[in-house]
Amino acid sequence: MGKCMAFLTNKNSGGHLQPMSDINVTPFVDVMLVLLVIFMVTAPMMVTGLDVDLPEASARPIENADDKLVLSIKNDRKIFLGETEVSLERLIEVLKTNEKLKTDKEILLHADQALPYGFVAKIMSIVKDAGISNIGMVTDPAGDSVD
Repeated sequence: MGKCMAFLTNKNSGGHLQPMSDINVTPFVDVMLVLLVIFMVTAPMMVTGLDVDLPEASARPIENADDKLVLSIKNDRKIFLGETEVSLERLIEVLKTNEKLKTDKEILLHADQALPYGFVAKIMSIVKDAGISNIGMVTDPAGDSVD
């Protein structure tokens, strides 16, 4: 197989074929415009460290929530897996040995709003360390919170 080259006839060359020496930049421009649009859209999302007052937001109800195991944390830091109270020290062990979590790998976290953010983050870290890949956060719909 030989190389494919573009040829162009020129009126001054007497009808002889000559190699075309122009570079077609249209595909290059198309790719660059697409990349420009992608960067313009994603650049504002990369900004971090802003002070933000988070609004209350309503969320869609979780589908098949009755089938999921619920990890509840009360405001006195008592932890419940389903209806069973679990100590913080035994939480990872209980999560790893739970039969439902071995197949489902999904849990719903229902934490009291008065709990410190760091404590909830610690519980979420323990859940991830137990091998549970999906954690759903259960919240009250906007305007229906109980204070």
